Formats: sequence, C-alpha cells, structure tokens
Amino acid sequence: MDLLPFSEYAASLNRKRAAAGVLLRDDRSRILLVETTYKTEWEIPGGAVEADEAPWTTAARELHEELGMTRALGTLLVIDHIRVQGVMPEGLAFVFDGGLVTEDEVRGIRSTDPEIRSVGLYSLEETERLVKSNLHARISTALRAVDTGRTVFCEGGRPAVTVRG
Repeated sequence: MDLLPFSEYAASLNRKRAAAGVLLRDDRSRILLVETTYKTEWEIPGGAVEADEAPWTTAARELHEELGMTRALGTLLVIDHIRVQGVMPEGLAFVFDGGLVTEDEVRGIRSTDPEIRSVGLYSLEETERLVKSNLHARISTALRAVDTGRTVFCEGGRPAVTVRG
C-alpha cells in the first residue's frame, strides 16, 4: 500500500462547518431567542465558527456582538452532528450554558447588530413555532443537559445512540 505524502493526505481530509451558540434561560425555563433579519426562523445567540477560532470563543464573541453581553460560559451542553441541509454542508453545532437571565435584563438589551431584529424569552412550546425543528430538539436536549450537568452528543438535535466498548 502506497501512502500519500502528508501534505496531500492533509488536503484530502473532510472539512465540516461548525457553529456555536449559547443557551440563556430565565427562572421559568423560558429560552432567550433572537429574531434575525436574514431568515424567518429564530435562533439562540450564536453563529459560525471562524477560521482558527475555538467554538467557545465563537459563542462568547457572538453573544457580545448580537446582544452586547459579556459573561463566562458554563458547561458545554450539546455537541450536535448536522447532516447536509440543502446548500449547507455537514457540520457540528456546539451549545454552551449561558446561565440565567432576568426579564429586566432581556428588556434592557439594545442590540446594535444589524442581523438582530428583536430578542425575547419564550417557553419551549413557543420556541417550537419559532425555530427549525432540529434547533428545537437541540434546545430541548440542552435544557435536559443543564439538569444533569453532562454534555449530550446529538444527531439532528436528538441524543445519539452511542456504543461503548
């Protein structure tokens, strides 16, 4: 068997897109969502991981850019494998615990990010109508992960069946 030169091997490796977001919630388990100006579905604060950027750096950066919030991130709640979706390639989504927010904090957000139209707190049931189904599943899983304190590996937002050896 002939081996490729290392540079050719490295160039042949699969590339995946990555995104990172922050789960913020209030004491009634309502989720903070952002309404974007560039698509119909709402999102949790977050975005695409840039070149040479760690997912946790992305999450903190996007939280600050979108909402003007600077806070320490908590536990990594979810790592979600996302299959190809239309023009979007396969990827990984990371969801970090952003902790609790109050209604007053949310009302006080004055986003200067042109991508953000509005911000609000929504129940899990309300969230289901506002976000894509795989994000709703990811949020539901992340809320359960808050209670357990353990990261959940997901596929399409739903906990993955893992085999342990």
